Amino acid sequence: MNTTTEVISPLSLIRQIYTVRFTTPAFLGDAEQNGAWRTPPFKALLREWWRIAVAKEHGYDHRRLRETEGRLFGNAWLKDEFQRSKIMLRLDRWEAGKLNQWPVPDPTVIHREVTNHAGNPRPVGSHLYLGYGPLVFRQGNTALRANAALQADETNTLRIACPKAAADMIRQTLQLMAWFGALGGRSRNGWGSLELNSEGGAPEAFQPNHRWLQAITRPLNDCLQLDWPHALGRDQQGLLIWKTKLDYGQWREVMKELACVKIAFRTALKFTGPPGQPDRRHVLAYPVTHHAIGAWGHQARLANQLRFKVIRAGNRLVGLAYHLPCSTPDELLRPLHNAQNSFRQQQLSVWQEVHAQLDALMNRLT
Repeated sequence: MNTTTEVISPLSLIRQIYTVRFTTPAFLGDAEQNGAWRTPPFKALLREWWRIAVAKEHGYDHRRLRETEGRLFGNAWLKDEFQRSKIMLRLDRWEAGKLNQWPVPDPTVIHREVTNHAGNPRPVGSHLYLGYGPLVFRQGNTALRANAALQADETNTLRIACPKAAADMIRQTLQLMAWFGALGGRSRNGWGSLELNSEGGAPEAFQPNHRWLQAITRPLNDCLQLDWPHALGRDQQGLLIWKTKLDYGQWREVMKELACVKIAFRTALKFTGPPGQPDRRHVLAYPVTHHAIGAWGHQARLANQLRFKVIRAGNRLVGLAYHLPCSTPDELLRPLHNAQNSFRQQQLSVWQEVHAQLDALMNRLT
């Protein structure tokens, strides 16, 4: 087999410089799972949003997309061809996070499915609810599992170099990251929400009718035909993006509100079937505490496709919820046997019900 490595002249690269700033704490782990600035998560997030940015021009064909991705970001699997990445990233500093102790008290919210000995709903820590894993309950308080995290408002400089032919798409991808991106553990719940400000000019304002945003949208039902996140969904009311009804002065407050939102739309989907069988709430994500599907066991994973982000609005903060819809993967549906068709068919109605909940709890961006 012939192998080739394309050599890229430094003179042919376009360089972009961004200031990175977190609006919420980030659980970016090093080899010991302690918080630290690291480049690989940034490149992974860049690849994730690049796929969404270019999915339409690839006909939403994951095979074509994967080949283009391999030629740009590097691969060791294309036939007769090995390529190093043409995209290069560098952080000015690789250093440990400065958040060594979780701020207490953790603002609490009521979860009606978490009860005390008398069977009455009891409060739970909102940060623990959205960050369980990196966060743990220890000695009566929410605490960090490891030694440190990156705290809100920490900054760094991110330098990116790419071929001239890819520069415009990389710039567009970085803008999508700035609008929607978050890094690290439990980032889909809003932790590690980041800002990217270009040293070459002011960032693009977040507007629902922005051309780059409109270019990555697709009708909800069309999105549910594919089992990978490839577009931002829309329905008859518009984009599937919501923001909190209020703005907040601290990340602790906005994360509490997002916890309330998530508890509300999840618990609105009641379990009605027999234990061990797939139910409507399993469409959202898996595993579900105390409600395992027998055919899936405790090892199966279904990532939450409705995500949170915390963004700055002037000198205040607001929370976003947005939906990158996709279907449940076939490898999870096959073990359900006779139940797989009904589970597949109810995905649309489940998400429509969740969207109606979000319309009540938050403000739709139109």
